[in-house]
Amino acid sequence: MALLEVKNISKRFGGLQAVKDVSFSVQQGCIKAVIGPNGAGKTTLFNLLSGFLAPDAGSIVYRDAPIQGKQPHEIADQGMSRTFQHIRLFAHMTALENVMVGCHSRSRAGFIAGMLNLPFTWREEEEIRKKSIELMDFLGIAGLASFEATSLSYGQQRAVELARALASGPTMLLLDEPAAGLNMRETADTAKLISKVRDLGITVLIVEHDMSLVMNISNEIIVLSYGEKIADDTPRAVQENPEVVRVYLGEDDA
Repeated sequence: MALLEVKNISKRFGGLQAVKDVSFSVQQGCIKAVIGPNGAGKTTLFNLLSGFLAPDAGSIVYRDAPIQGKQPHEIADQGMSRTFQHIRLFAHMTALENVMVGCHSRSRAGFIAGMLNLPFTWREEEEIRKKSIELMDFLGIAGLASFEATSLSYGQQRAVELARALASGPTMLLLDEPAAGLNMRETADTAKLISKVRDLGITVLIVEHDMSLVMNISNEIIVLSYGEKIADDTPRAVQENPEVVRVYLGEDDA
């Protein structure tokens, strides 16, 4: 069953056609990757899906409801969460506190209840702390809970960011270059974490340049070139696609 249906979406910035007439679907419970050379429109596509940009044309349907043009927080409320190419942790908060922020987006206590420090806000905060620790334990980073975010390695910060995204309780997770800046061991660890997330039943859409990671964990791959989709198939079929080979290697090498 398709969790996400994208039909003919386009986005232009002045004279630059960043995304042109792109259509695809993402099946529930799978890992789907979006790849392409620099400037292919991958991050623009993510920004369109997550509400940071509005498409000029086309439709985006998530969980049978149109979401194009909605604000990021509204899309997050419908169960789509994302990470960013550049890590956006709260630097002087602990790893645990950063993860708890993801849970707070779903908390019931409002501003006034928090100001008055009512008893039910204590209980909810304790529930949030417990859930956040459980998530960190699931991802194998519970030992980092008390460390300030700035003291963590780049790979550890990536794992904390993933835990924070999961804390909001998504049905679909958008990961924007999760292996960027990681060494080979950290990349392998990240691949395992993404597979564990999929095993929870969470659908994953990933933008990534690391082809070994993409080919090892993806069920399907979309290839973009100059904003247009040139392939949408299994990893093996994409590897053997002459157009994809041409885009990545050039006419002569192909």
